[in-house]
Amino acid sequence: MVSRMTLRPVLTALALVLGVLFAPGVGVLGGGATQAHADTKLTHAQATARFSSSGITWSSSGGCSNRNVATCTSFDQLNLATAQGAQTLKSATGCALNITGGTETGHAGGTYSHWNGYKLDFGKSTCLTNYVHGVFAYIGLRGDGAPQYKSGSGNIYADEGNHWDVTYYNCGGC
Repeated sequence: MVSRMTLRPVLTALALVLGVLFAPGVGVLGGGATQAHADTKLTHAQATARFSSSGITWSSSGGCSNRNVATCTSFDQLNLATAQGAQTLKSATGCALNITGGTETGHAGGTYSHWNGYKLDFGKSTCLTNYVHGVFAYIGLRGDGAPQYKSGSGNIYADEGNHWDVTYYNCGGC
């Protein structure tokens, strides 16, 4: 007999993979999962409404949401798929999620960056770490030495020590 603790991660991974395979413009039926394209951008208020409705919290060391201040946590110009990816992660893991970094200045640049709406930082928790290690594939170290894990949908989770830096190429099977 398969226990619930064993079955849940397997079913979650299967759901994420199937969601990506049949998502428009992603997976085997569409363009590449890492292809940059025009994304629907959210305001801070739209993103926080989504996160609140899913039970996802957020915090900032500066207690603010100004995109142009590095100590704030802002969601202005966050990609809709990134917000949906966080919601998918919350639903799949059942873990408490706290976002500690969004689209504010101060992160590394690049096409798939925080500033461009593709990344979120999540506070570390045993629940989230166990899920990432147990369900996603280890793909090696990033250039800065951070261990990386790839979800079935192609999103990348990098362990930066005190938080998870997540690059959302898609919504994770939403």
